[in-house]
Amino acid sequence: METLKEIDYSSNQKAVGELFYIFMVISCIGIVIGLVWSIFDFVMPLGKFVLFLALNLGYQIAIVAGFLAALFLLLIFFFGLFKKGAKGVLRFLFRERALEERYRNRIDVKIAAGGLLISIMAIIVGIIFAIVQDIALGSGSSPMAGLFSEFSAGNWVLFGSLSFLALVGLTLFLIFFWKNGNYAIMKIVGILEKE
Repeated sequence: METLKEIDYSSNQKAVGELFYIFMVISCIGIVIGLVWSIFDFVMPLGKFVLFLALNLGYQIAIVAGFLAALFLLLIFFFGLFKKGAKGVLRFLFRERALEERYRNRIDVKIAAGGLLISIMAIIVGIIFAIVQDIALGSGSSPMAGLFSEFSAGNWVLFGSLSFLALVGLTLFLIFFWKNGNYAIMKIVGILEKE
């Protein structure tokens, strides 16, 4: 079993870790905003802005300041976790793996492993694309086709943020799968050749 040791990451790897963390933060903030907006849409579907404008200036300032305070509190939380979050993404994506020298430079195994991994990733992406296309086109065969016709603005923000977070997670998974799947296939080939 491998032990996790401190790895010196390149500047490109650090940039990738920070970028993925920033994408996750943006989607999480969007989810919170979409959730709050959806609750307000559920409680009062119409007339929220008219009611806000009918309030006196003090209440308007207090409401806007309350939303801004919640947003800045979230930002402080995510800024505090920036180094840990980016480092967690780096550890997840860029683990150092040691292959035996005789399997490291085998082009035939690399081609077979790459073809298998690309095929599996294409299956995953194809299924996701088919589901999204089925939902977006609203065909009658999809159980979720009619769901989007009832969406409020808050529901769209929430759905978009959740979709963005899922896309970031899928990208991280595919990168992880590519790096670790290649390693696993090389190890399997090594085990099979020894037998």
